[in-house]
Amino acid sequence: MGAPVKIPMPLRIPELGSALGRLIVPRRLEPLWIPLDDIREELATRIMEQGGEARQAAEHDDRERALDALSRRAWLSVWERAVRKVAERAAQTLEDMMVRRAQSVRMPRREWRRRLLSQGEQRAIAARLGSGAERFVSALDTLDEAAHRVRDASVLDKDIHSEWQESLRTAARRLEAAWLTLEDELTREAQRWAPELSAIEHWRPSLWPVIALVTPVALGLVWLGLVLGGYVAAPAWLAGWLGF
Repeated sequence: MGAPVKIPMPLRIPELGSALGRLIVPRRLEPLWIPLDDIREELATRIMEQGGEARQAAEHDDRERALDALSRRAWLSVWERAVRKVAERAAQTLEDMMVRRAQSVRMPRREWRRRLLSQGEQRAIAARLGSGAERFVSALDTLDEAAHRVRDASVLDKDIHSEWQESLRTAARRLEAAWLTLEDELTREAQRWAPELSAIEHWRPSLWPVIALVTPVALGLVWLGLVLGGYVAAPAWLAGWLGF
């Protein structure tokens, strides 16, 4: 008797919208210091589009394309793009605030340009904003393992298929949590830069150049007054010039 025919399990892509939660329906009580709705919506939309791509591929029995559309790499790419865009917007907003405050107190251009964010500081902002994604990345590792098993699953491997579907929902929920953590970290980022912005706002030009210029002139005038008043003997060259 020949080996039994193995019939692949048809991939059914679960609906991910409900698992994305506040990525789709935000419930923040207070607005953030920079607008993020467009980036948040782009993130949620891209995940939904990848789900649609996977669903279309599954309908055409293209398992590899379906699994690739919702792979670990695909999820992580979308997330990292969103973090990068938030970090760039935060850095640009901080620099704009620095420039406006510097110009309002007439800070020299060379001075305020020295205070702008370096490339290292911008990378540090991105790292802090993405630091709350550990559980999301862990969920993607689990998804990757489930996808490897479901790739060769047959119609008899219903548990394997269910595990893969649940891994997708979990990844969506962890993505929502990572985004909410990013928003909280963004608030802390504003607090982190508040002292620097305050220092610029309270900047005043140094008085030492003025003192260095005025002091000799003032001493000279005092000395001349004493000479003219007869309190100090005038040097010969000055006595001759003044007709003493």
